[in-house]
Amino acid sequence: MKTKEFKNVTILLPVMDETYSLRETVETIIKENDPADIAEFIILVCDRTTQESRDTAGELIAEYGDRYRIYVHEQTLPFVGGAIREGFILAKGSHVVLMSSDLETDPRVIRDFIRHGKEHPLRIITASRWRDGGGFEGYNKIKLVCNLIFERAIAMFYFVDLTDITYAYRMFPTALMRRIKWTELKHPLFLETALKPIRLGVKFIEVPGHWKARTEGESQNGFFDNFKYFKTAWNNRFLTKKDIFRAPVIKKKMQLIDLTGDTQGEENV
Repeated sequence: MKTKEFKNVTILLPVMDETYSLRETVETIIKENDPADIAEFIILVCDRTTQESRDTAGELIAEYGDRYRIYVHEQTLPFVGGAIREGFILAKGSHVVLMSSDLETDPRVIRDFIRHGKEHPLRIITASRWRDGGGFEGYNKIKLVCNLIFERAIAMFYFVDLTDITYAYRMFPTALMRRIKWTELKHPLFLETALKPIRLGVKFIEVPGHWKARTEGESQNGFFDNFKYFKTAWNNRFLTKKDIFRAPVIKKKMQLIDLTGDTQGEENV
């Protein structure tokens, strides 16, 4: 499960109706980072993803595919949480970034993620809108107050000093994310990706992140959907390591025998 060093990072980009913001996200990351640090971009799509978004993804592959591994994955699990969970399994980088493709997660922060990841490969690097240098632009004032109260309450409930547990912008060791048993399929997965590692004792590093309201497409997370986070916070608070980790995969040899009883070979199961 341990990640000894940072080698490169997989960028997960769930896409619904983003076009120019998806392009700017990818191009900013490419412009501001060493190509050797980027393992791949995985653009996660579903049956509701618009054709315009798919076309943009195809253009990015055509333009940058000779230098970067960019590909589209059709998710099979439902909802955005299901897409991210599949992305954790698909990721080939030593680390994996959870972010959005609508520019609400500033792609320039990736360089800070990578810098800290190289120094502390076992830690989760997470963006915080509440740290000096971070902030909100175009955020609903009522939601802002509610977010601050929730952040403080969850931090106290989990005995951590993190300032932005709900912001879905983080870089994780890939091996850790594959080892954890995830349960959420919708937006509460973003909170679950912080809470279960906290319960495991994984250390976090917060870097400032500036949130800016999207300028295209519609949010898939309504105001009242945020109250579902309370249930997620409660459900994960008292989990043990046995509850959090997936059951280990046991490999054994199985002989394949035809109808005559002759051994055909062995296969791992």
